[in-house]
Amino acid sequence: MIVAVKPQQQWQQATWADYVALRDDDSDRYKLFFDNQHLWIEMGAEGINHAKFGDLFAMILLICATKFPDLKLNTFGGCQMEKKGKRSVAPDIVLYVGEEAPTWQAGQSRFIDLEQWRAPDLVGEVSDTTLAIDLDEKKRMYAELGIAEYWVIDVRAYRLFAFRLEESNVYQQCEVSQVLPNLAIALLEQTIELLATKTNTEAAIWFSQQI
Repeated sequence: MIVAVKPQQQWQQATWADYVALRDDDSDRYKLFFDNQHLWIEMGAEGINHAKFGDLFAMILLICATKFPDLKLNTFGGCQMEKKGKRSVAPDIVLYVGEEAPTWQAGQSRFIDLEQWRAPDLVGEVSDTTLAIDLDEKKRMYAELGIAEYWVIDVRAYRLFAFRLEESNVYQQCEVSQVLPNLAIALLEQTIELLATKTNTEAAIWFSQQI
């Protein structure tokens, strides 16, 4: 069993039952990652930077949905995604493009069952204090889940790392999004850089004027 039920900067050995107990604990909110009998626990409450950058990317996806309505974008930011007994992740950004996006019905799990639903087309992490794991273990987990594109937003350095899944099932850094048509990663980074002097809504308006 898990001894310390609190966020830690290391993986803890755990069973799937340990993970489920924390996932369903209504007294506290955690962001949970489970892989290979190990558990990573993050704070559920967001800090100022994390929330500011996360909301900016929610607005960016809304702008993209407005520009490309035929894509039928569905977002599920922060939703737990599971392969029962094997792996669980909770990305800050979750994007499905097109049909067959998850829906909930009474009696079903509140979370995205990746045995029932296909993997999302894009996930992302807003990295304030978790950059090392976001670029290492989480990147490997998302690749193993077959997620086509992965973004890591470094809020401290105003950077965006974007990765595309290759046929070898390994992520390679990319300069143009394949999920959102011809969206240049450099444009996203320029939008991020505006947060040094502007509000996130001002940055989003600027982004909308560029595409």
